[in-house]
Amino acid sequence: MIQGAVNGFLEAVVSLRIRGPEGQEREIEAIIDTGYSGNLTLPQDLVAELGLPFLIRSWSVLADGTAVAFNVHGATVVWNGGERHIEIDAVGVAPLLGMSLLDAHSLYVEVAPAGPVVIQPLA
Repeated sequence: MIQGAVNGFLEAVVSLRIRGPEGQEREIEAIIDTGYSGNLTLPQDLVAELGLPFLIRSWSVLADGTAVAFNVHGATVVWNGGERHIEIDAVGVAPLLGMSLLDAHSLYVEVAPAGPVVIQPLA
């Protein structure tokens, strides 16, 4: 189980530990974004700090119709006490946790400042 809390902006936030290929680790606060279908976004400076390996260049169309290009990197995330190897989209300034990482999990959020956020594997 992963637990977090709703912040003052009514964003559901959880802490995650990201690991690079040489064992570098960083704990991040990720905002859950149900409109994002990927795994996780990280700012480019954090991707560089962790030395995450480049995989591919990709494109996405934002809600306003703007097309943006970004790099995709490989990383390890500590998830429910285990390790998951995932793709990281190097975009934005705040880490976003997307629906692909939540696949096969339930998400519970009490939408109020300091409300609980709980992510659990499906039974």
